[in-house]
Amino acid sequence: MSEILPETMTAIGFDAPGGPEVLRAQILPVPVPGPGQVLIKVAYAGVNRPDVVQRLGHYPPPPGASPIPGLEIAGDVVAAGEDVITLQVGQPVCALVSGGGYAEYCLAEAGHCLPVPEGLPLAEAAALPETLFTVWHNVFERGWVRDGETILVHGGTSGIGTMAIMLGKLFGVEVIVTCGDSEKCARALEIGADHAIDYRASDFVEEVSRITGGRGVNMVLDMVAGDYVVRNLKCLAEDGRHVTIAVQGGAKAELNMAVVMSRRYTLTGSTLRPRPNEFKALLAQEIALNVWPLVEAGELRPIMDRTFPLREAAAAHARMEAGEHIGKIVLEV
Repeated sequence: MSEILPETMTAIGFDAPGGPEVLRAQILPVPVPGPGQVLIKVAYAGVNRPDVVQRLGHYPPPPGASPIPGLEIAGDVVAAGEDVITLQVGQPVCALVSGGGYAEYCLAEAGHCLPVPEGLPLAEAAALPETLFTVWHNVFERGWVRDGETILVHGGTSGIGTMAIMLGKLFGVEVIVTCGDSEKCARALEIGADHAIDYRASDFVEEVSRITGGRGVNMVLDMVAGDYVVRNLKCLAEDGRHVTIAVQGGAKAELNMAVVMSRRYTLTGSTLRPRPNEFKALLAQEIALNVWPLVEAGELRPIMDRTFPLREAAAAHARMEAGEHIGKIVLEV
């Protein structure tokens, strides 16, 4: 039995791209789950860099996705479409969604949901899917990282950076991060990074060489792109892998392909949001098998920054853009 649902809900959207102030509350119809989908009464929604890029007008939702920002949520299942057999109404879940998270109700593919274990607060559950799916796929599946290897992660105190540190430690990987100041470096080390480089105070290429005894790292997780790519490649050991997940420093890079050949580098990258539902469901299964037991055991918890009420989404975006946050920002619905 589904609970009796309201016809309308509050959601946060924007009429035209711009600064955080364009975000505003809207009254919209409560969506209806189709085949394979569930409707979740949102308790918390994660705030991520792609939400900011979407608000600026540079990351439109894929066809068929909600125009409302928000790529990860946690809450209770309140209705289910046809063919949903894995989830029950009333069950607490967290989910990766392709939009619609900044709202009182949100649709999710049943295959993109993970059960919230006892002892995991819903605010923390909402802070897991986007970074966990992104890091697992790009570091371990695309980057082929395995225990005993060393990786370099830029933005060590971001949501992605903190997740990469924690997953690395849980799977026997040595993690070197870059951060923008000494305080963030200290925090990254507390979270579990093996080394933290203040990129404003020193050259991270030289520091990586020093830390690794000139050998280099096995993989770089790159969110900057642009002129960082050439510097990242100088940090790689032979047979190293360079995985790009964002282009905050510019989309184009000039490379010496002879170096790529002679050192047998692999250059790859991905974006998660436009991938087919089938791919995300398979990724969710991989995470359920390999990582979720660590969440259930209490060994993996997101680093939390701040919680804002849903109606203060603009303040949450302003905090993210200021770059002062450490870990995850979430909205309480």
